[in-house]
Amino acid sequence: MTDLGIAFKDVFGRAPEGCWEAPGRVNLIGEHTDYNDGHVLPFALPQTTRAAVARRDDGLLRVHSADMDGGVVELRIDDLAPGTGAGWATYPAAVLWTLREAGHPVGGADIHYDSTVPVGGGLSSSAALQVVTALALGDLHGVEIGRQELALLCQRSENVYVGAPVGVMDQTASACCTEGHALHLDVRGLEQRQVPLDLAGNGLTLLVADTRVKHAHADGAYASLRSGCEAAAAALGLSALRDVPYEGLGAALDALPDERLRRLTRHVVTENRRVEDVIALLDAGRIRDIGPVLTAGHVSLRDDFQVSCPELDLVVDTALACGALGARMTGGGFGGSAIALVPAESVPVVTAAVQAALPASRIFSSTPAQGAHRLS
Repeated sequence: MTDLGIAFKDVFGRAPEGCWEAPGRVNLIGEHTDYNDGHVLPFALPQTTRAAVARRDDGLLRVHSADMDGGVVELRIDDLAPGTGAGWATYPAAVLWTLREAGHPVGGADIHYDSTVPVGGGLSSSAALQVVTALALGDLHGVEIGRQELALLCQRSENVYVGAPVGVMDQTASACCTEGHALHLDVRGLEQRQVPLDLAGNGLTLLVADTRVKHAHADGAYASLRSGCEAAAAALGLSALRDVPYEGLGAALDALPDERLRRLTRHVVTENRRVEDVIALLDAGRIRDIGPVLTAGHVSLRDDFQVSCPELDLVVDTALACGALGARMTGGGFGGSAIALVPAESVPVVTAAVQAALPASRIFSSTPAQGAHRLS
């Protein structure tokens, strides 16, 4: 029995029926574009959330996490409903409720989790938790769910049950990414393409610096950004800001009624272009040249979208000063993590400088890893 299975047995007194894992993600470029029907380019992290699971037939969902205090959380399936919070256990409860609402015949379960995805780090710890839960419950109950459908169900669980108006990028990355690739997702049509991202083969490392400044997507700031983007699109007579052509950005900005809507629009339109530019550079084998595009994305997030913070700016500025080819915040913002594209020989210098500038930060290298899968 694996260490995860042993931990499950210690908690629940029986062996699990299987073990699964789902990764967190880094978004290489394409921030706050997913809920604007735009383009994103994430890849899966080696850091994962694992789940050992066994079915129950008494209408109970019992969940336990090695990383959370409070012991086993027990919930009745018939009592699950949007808006009924249960701390961290709200996320697996939301997934179970959503699967059942969609007509999938899943029932109760005992689930033990552990995770190496930093919580609150902007690296999609909540999406990893949702996706591993959905995959495990679907497998155990013999439910055939395609990976993109699974991601959409997990997004719905967070939108409707948890009450966080997130886009679908994080769940899709966790469910669908492949090792050695970034995932180009066109959110409007949900078209996917795996884009080769060979960092080591090009003498590069992508460092992730978790500032340990916490954020929450369910708070009013994220919702305000989304509603602002929707208001800008409506003012332009469009269904989403994705429909503003890059070449027509100036005219669109002139047509908007206030500076805040202009800032939000400028970021979304230019960020979609940056995704296209990075993909073109990767396809051409010019991976080092994506650095300035990443940095431009940070400037836009900092100045136009205004979702950075002093700690993220400090990490980005320090990395660039010490030899990084590009750096930017990643994730929703208001804290979380920054990434830096660094020549392999400069990794020790950049790491030491960032750690000295922000001693509380956690810094690690990342490589494009496998999406969610069954372990045993």
